[in-house]
Amino acid sequence: MSERPSDGGERASDANRTDGLGTDRSRSREAPGSRARQPRIDPDVVIPLIPAELSEDPDETESEQGRRRGRFPGQLSAMVSAANQRGDIIDAIRKARENLPGDPAFGDPLSVSGPGGARAVARAADKLVGDSPSAARELGLGALQVWQAVLERMGKGRGPHEITIMFTDLVAFSSWSLAAGDEVTLDLLRRVAKAIEPPIVDRGGQVVKRMGDGVMAVFPSADRAVRAAVAAKENLSAVSVDGYRPQMRLGLHTGSPREIGGDWLGIDVNIAARVMEAGGNGNTMLSGVTLDSLRPETLEELGLGVKPYRRSFFAAPLSGVPEDLRIFRLEAE
Repeated sequence: MSERPSDGGERASDANRTDGLGTDRSRSREAPGSRARQPRIDPDVVIPLIPAELSEDPDETESEQGRRRGRFPGQLSAMVSAANQRGDIIDAIRKARENLPGDPAFGDPLSVSGPGGARAVARAADKLVGDSPSAARELGLGALQVWQAVLERMGKGRGPHEITIMFTDLVAFSSWSLAAGDEVTLDLLRRVAKAIEPPIVDRGGQVVKRMGDGVMAVFPSADRAVRAAVAAKENLSAVSVDGYRPQMRLGLHTGSPREIGGDWLGIDVNIAARVMEAGGNGNTMLSGVTLDSLRPETLEELGLGVKPYRRSFFAAPLSGVPEDLRIFRLEAE
């Protein structure tokens, strides 16, 4: 009759058995109440640092290895391209731009036209990458948005500050040009420009745009604008084409419009245009804000005074202006 090994013999036999890594299995059994010990890692085990797709296979030919290596950059490029077009990513970047300094709408045609380094870069980038929505485009515009805001704070960009706006218009020009013809009309406009634009520039003004027979200009101060208006009208008095002497009405208003894309926009621009319309048959008009901004000696040096404007009974009321807007006519004393 065979005898079973004693329990002690089994335990001794088990203690001599080891696992495949040469580690005593009995050591893995922890006594009750003892802390678990971290498994030991064999120092010969190598963890690859490159993707499996790029690891070398000695059985592969050189052409197969080349094809395999080429797949990984292509997959990465496809992932980046897909992320660049994802709507949720684009929306998240646009949302983040709202918290950045500057205009979060920077990049639209209105904001990137006109002079300025940031605007020029935005226009060039638009030609290269197009205007299709993408994450890369929004990131680039966000950087340009901050750049433009920094320029504004340094006084080198375009930010809201008080300026004086000038509008001019030739009286009854449309009916005259219809009878005069294109060549004579063009000759007159060139002569008018030579008469009125140099005084604007010489006194620190900037011609924003030409509108047929009129211009819009801005000045850093009301005093410069008034002096430019007087000089421009003096020059214009010497202009004559085929017996026609143009008369020009002119309006000035001081406010804080916003420059966007090389143009000035805002309520104050509309008010300046309406002040000019009150000029009738060739008067120079000032808003009350512009008059209050003048130095006391400016009108005295020019030999001028002001008279309050009163709308005639038959004249249509000015639209798009505050009800309490005061308008004055510039007159020789």
